[in-house]
Amino acid sequence: MAMRLLFVLLMMLSFAGPLAAQVTVRTDAAEASLVAATTELKEIDAAFDASASAEVQATLRDRASAVKARADEAVTQLTPELALVDARIAELGPKPSTAEAADIAAQRRSLAASHAAIDGAIKRGRLLSVEAAQLTDEIAGARAEQFGERVSARVASPLSPALWASIWRDLPRDMRRVMRFVDETGATFGRAMRGRNAWMMLVGLVLAVAIAFPVRLWLRRAGRRYAITSAPGSRARRTGLALWFLLVGTLANALAAAALVLGLRWAGALGPRTDQLATALQVGGSVAGFIIALCGCLLLRRQPSWRLLPIGDDAAQALRPWGWGAGLIIVLDTILNGGSRIIGLSTSARVAGEGVTALAYAAVIGGVLVTIARLRAARDAERVANSKGDVAEPPRRAALTLVLLAAWSVVAVALVAILAGYVPFALFLMRQTLWISVVSGAVTLLLAGIDDIVTTLLSSGSRLGRAAQAGVGVRGQTIDQIGVLLSALLRLALIVLAIAAVAVGFQSDLLSMVDQVRDAAAGITVGQVTIAPGAILRSLVVLLLALTAMRALGRWLETKYLPATALDAGARNSVATVVRYAGILLAVLWSLASLGIGMERIALVLSALSVGIGFGLQAITQNFVSGLILLAERPVKIGDLVRIGDQEGDVRKISVRATEIQIADRSTLIVPNSELITKTIRNMTLADPIGRMQIDFAVPVGTDAKAVRDILSAIYEDNPAVLDEPAPLIFIDSLAGGQVTFKSFAYVSGPRAAYPARSAVLFEMIDRFAQAAIHLETPAQEVRLTRAPAGKDEPAGG
Repeated sequence: MAMRLLFVLLMMLSFAGPLAAQVTVRTDAAEASLVAATTELKEIDAAFDASASAEVQATLRDRASAVKARADEAVTQLTPELALVDARIAELGPKPSTAEAADIAAQRRSLAASHAAIDGAIKRGRLLSVEAAQLTDEIAGARAEQFGERVSARVASPLSPALWASIWRDLPRDMRRVMRFVDETGATFGRAMRGRNAWMMLVGLVLAVAIAFPVRLWLRRAGRRYAITSAPGSRARRTGLALWFLLVGTLANALAAAALVLGLRWAGALGPRTDQLATALQVGGSVAGFIIALCGCLLLRRQPSWRLLPIGDDAAQALRPWGWGAGLIIVLDTILNGGSRIIGLSTSARVAGEGVTALAYAAVIGGVLVTIARLRAARDAERVANSKGDVAEPPRRAALTLVLLAAWSVVAVALVAILAGYVPFALFLMRQTLWISVVSGAVTLLLAGIDDIVTTLLSSGSRLGRAAQAGVGVRGQTIDQIGVLLSALLRLALIVLAIAAVAVGFQSDLLSMVDQVRDAAAGITVGQVTIAPGAILRSLVVLLLALTAMRALGRWLETKYLPATALDAGARNSVATVVRYAGILLAVLWSLASLGIGMERIALVLSALSVGIGFGLQAITQNFVSGLILLAERPVKIGDLVRIGDQEGDVRKISVRATEIQIADRSTLIVPNSELITKTIRNMTLADPIGRMQIDFAVPVGTDAKAVRDILSAIYEDNPAVLDEPAPLIFIDSLAGGQVTFKSFAYVSGPRAAYPARSAVLFEMIDRFAQAAIHLETPAQEVRLTRAPAGKDEPAGG
């Protein structure tokens, strides 16, 4: 024992020096990082006090978030070091009351100093993280406040003379500013035309025209030709062509605008303010080109069979001009609002420009809505005319109807806001409506493209899939599953990016949304119930979102993932059912947690209701548990042929309460699950058994029995439903009553095939035996009469 203690002491002494050195290095590095982060946070705070620009504040918020991340990282790195030092101190044990060895005392002092240093660094890091988070929230609040003030600013109504009077009063000065800008631009352009680099403007113009027209058209034709003649025939060909059109249209317009602006810039034809306007127009033109290309590749007027949207040719033709209208509105917005800021026009002129732009947006959006309404009305009228007097209400898409109603409402609110003087708010609504429409269209195209391309490339039948199967030995079904899962993950990431893109218009970003979700999750208090309108609304929203997500997950499992697995229909139904009910349970629990009801309170309620459930809902509970047993053990699965009592049919659906069996007359027999668990049923297809048919017949005595056997064997051999293995069996069962009775057995692929095959054999027997002059008879029924022993049935004394 003493030797062991001595050995441990020597090991501790040998590692004490390196350990202390390592801890010192890590602590010094963390200290340096925290000192630098503290200095940067002070600089951010000072810059935030000095600037009220939204762009600067956005940069400061990102820097503050980075400081918080650095502080958290330092705390995360130092926490294990503190635990390690504490473990070393624990190994030394408590300090003895008497004097201890000098080296042990030195090690204890070193570890204590390390503990104090690391603990202090951790505390400073946590404090710095809190301060950075508070500054981040403060900057975000200031940005939101500025955004709200800018959007909710109110000016004089266009219906009042005050606005027009201010515009008329400021018009001369605004005109002078415009003319000064035009003169500056003209003078700069004139000097550039006379300069040595004037040829660069011509080069930029030629490049812009070439890229925008012949190059773009050639690339579109090349992509269409490749998709039609060379691309493999799959869904990816359609979405790939649409994505190619979008890429070509967007890049061609962006490159053309860049070439034109660069040519002017290199030639010296742009002054400082003109260069700002040209840059703004370049960005606006690129966005406009993207919108026009997106609208074109979604509608595909010239290739309706490849169209992604489920609309007709008339709808595509009617909606296509509005894509150009939206692109022109973007350019108009850039000229009026961006140009007014660059030129320095008066407030009244800026308000007028914003009002004109908002009205233009409303006109385009309203035009799209009117076009859609006319198309739907024409379709309904055509359906009524083709129904020959049947005026039943045509089916409507609830989601599309809600979207159209919301769009009409937004347009109406924007018009009312303009009339009320809230022009910036109206412009914000119209910009956001168009932006959300553009993001939705792009997401629709990209979702279809990702799903088609990924599932096509990662499929068992693709070239990559065959190579993986041959080279790596991966099963084809595994490759299909990987393709479906990867497609789902990429589409989920795309949806998150789309949400972030929409949030940008509200002066938010993905980091803000993550922080808000984190704060909302941290605000749920387990064990306390807070009943408030906000909590109830949050709970309902959470329940709706959770149920929608679980429904989408269930639909994806049933239609995408599970069909790509090796599971049969019954197993897929079991998995989908369990996931569906588990999702509903999780959605309800999440909703209750959002309401503030903790799990312990739910447990108390369930325990209080357990007695009532046990007595009042005994049958439902029994069926529910039986359904879970059926889904787990699967003695009966979808597609099985079962007999229960005197009913026989195919299992069509298994839920947690009852099982649906379709019987011969096409009606549905609904059987409680407890009946399938507690009673005897016959599953004729559980283990994939073969079917057997039995045929009994008789011929008169004197008939050639071998000829009968050969004819019946030939009938079995010619019938494609009869299996060769096991081979058919033919027996002579009896010789009685002047008849030779035959009994034969033959096997088919399954129980369902036995009855039709038996009928076909009987038809053929009647025909061939008649040709061979063999008379078929019904087998004689053997009746045995027995006499009872004497005295049993006679009266007593007889």
